[in-house]
Amino acid sequence: MSYSILIVDDHPLMAQATKVMLEQLEDIQVIGISSTGQECMNVVGELNPDLVLLDYLLPDMAGTDVCELLKKKYPDIKIVIFTGMETEPLLPKFLEIHASGVISKGMKQETIKHIIYCVLAGNVVIPQSGLQLLSRQPLPTVEVELNTEEAAIMNMIMKGYTQEQIADQIHMSKRSVDNYQRRIYEKMGVRNRVQAIETFVRSKYYSV
Repeated sequence: MSYSILIVDDHPLMAQATKVMLEQLEDIQVIGISSTGQECMNVVGELNPDLVLLDYLLPDMAGTDVCELLKKKYPDIKIVIFTGMETEPLLPKFLEIHASGVISKGMKQETIKHIIYCVLAGNVVIPQSGLQLLSRQPLPTVEVELNTEEAAIMNMIMKGYTQEQIADQIHMSKRSVDNYQRRIYEKMGVRNRVQAIETFVRSKYYSV
């Protein structure tokens, strides 16, 4: 299966370097480079990429605003924020706008590639230090009732486990894990992993 990625960055050299790096990955096709938020919105509507690698600072609008607009119009699109800024203080906002991950431009290429693959596999990728930061913040508690298996599955999702890895850990079939995940989403009143993580970190079941 081939995945399509749109790069959104107003620095031509950085955008081109990112394109070269991503095109080294198996089953990855970079379908375009946009330099503004508005251009990104137009291109996503035309080309329907699987993932948008979105710069945090753009000349016409903030990357977070672009992400929020895209997620409202295309709820299933995967968006990774790409930034040279310190990421930890921004994580609550990234979760709020349903970003699938965050990448620092200072990360090693192998780490960036791993994050891209994890997000394309349906995971949400947040730095461990960021999770610790979120756990210390006084977020409003969400009332949700999960059984032991559901809470264990959500804790593994928080750690970035794929469904196959979860199935191996708890000795279930992938189909059973899928069924559990659907029930968890129903109990939480959410539609996807990003929303589930937002809810779970504010529940009594979450522990770093």
